[in-house]
Amino acid sequence: MIFQNRKEAGVKLAEALTKYIGENVIVFALPRGGVELGVEIAKKLNAPLDLVITKKIGYPLNPEYAIGAVAETGEPLYNQQERQRVDQAWLKREEERVRVELKRRRQEYFGEKNQLDVAGKVAIIVDDGIATGMTMMSAVKYMKDQGAKSVVVAIPVTPYDTAQKLSELADDLVSLQIDRHYRGAVGAYYKDFRQVSDNEVIALLKESA
Repeated sequence: MIFQNRKEAGVKLAEALTKYIGENVIVFALPRGGVELGVEIAKKLNAPLDLVITKKIGYPLNPEYAIGAVAETGEPLYNQQERQRVDQAWLKREEERVRVELKRRRQEYFGEKNQLDVAGKVAIIVDDGIATGMTMMSAVKYMKDQGAKSVVVAIPVTPYDTAQKLSELADDLVSLQIDRHYRGAVGAYYKDFRQVSDNEVIALLKESA
């Protein structure tokens, strides 16, 4: 399955989530790529849209290789085997650096507005794609820590192995395609996969407000 762009993926994913119409739902998009999909889902479900901001912690010599991920509050999520291979003092400093960056990004997108209270509600977390799933798993853990009634992960395409992990962690996984032969990059499933800017995120959030 190839999507024209993120908007089309969001429209199709929203259709797959109609069972949640009428539920007490908040849609949480992972910025930046998940926001356009989140707008379409929130519109379809008549639900508010917010962000859940997470960031991976990369291996020191290979930052693209995630050894863990940090959400805005709460304990980081780690691949424990990989965690033991790095200097723990460096790791603590990296956690603190990432937390500062997450706080900066929320202020840039929302100013001083607090995140919506998800306690007792259904949290639908959406992104435009996924590979290892570390940042998404961190987001799921964060929502559970915040007291969400249930946590739904919504992604257009999911690698098979990652889908198994997410199904164990989340209450529901809604994916349009679970691919046993993952193409190696999220962009391979889109005709138009241009980078989303912070200004576009801010505009989309205003549109959805």
